Amino acid sequence: MTEASRAPRASTVLKTRLLEAYREEFAAGLEWALGDPSLEAAAARITGARRRFVLGAASSFTYASLLAAKLSAALAQVTLVDGTIVRPLEILSDVRDSDVLIVVSLRRWRRYTIDNALPFAQAGGALVLVTDSADHPLLPHAAEAVVISSGADAFARVSADVRPHPESPGVSPTVVSLVIDVLATLASASAKGANRRLAERERLASELGLYLD
Repeated sequence: MTEASRAPRASTVLKTRLLEAYREEFAAGLEWALGDPSLEAAAARITGARRRFVLGAASSFTYASLLAAKLSAALAQVTLVDGTIVRPLEILSDVRDSDVLIVVSLRRWRRYTIDNALPFAQAGGALVLVTDSADHPLLPHAAEAVVISSGADAFARVSADVRPHPESPGVSPTVVSLVIDVLATLASASAKGANRRLAERERLASELGLYLD
């Protein structure tokens, strides 16, 4: 058998192992989310804030962007701190005790995130931390924290030849996305005017022809 003919079969085996690992981790993540009250507590803190800032770096920035987009659909005063248009210095220079900074920080933790989130808490703002480790250095300073857990690392058994990206989270990306969606939905569901804002967004989207359907 040639190398070319072996390659597709090897890819199929690896794909099967990966998907089984995702299935196992997702099931464990669902079980954790059902029994952990931190999602409700974090959502309540987000809803009760006057201004909401979302911070993340590197791979975590992807999840932070997703969370900010979902929150801004139903809540007012949601700002993604992207380091370019909105820089941490601009936020830190005007921290109010009614502000919340939602920090998405998954392994490996970027110094940029910690160095900018800690002064926010020290200035009187509330930190809501979304992470994948109970050892995160921001945990003692967080008003609320969601420490995502999905049990044992199913991906460790996939293949010794597969080397994950250095910033791969300690839990499945599928579980992280689930947490982001549930957190945003819970925060939006209890916010005053959320339904009105969502309905107005839909009206404007239709009027402006934003979607092809």
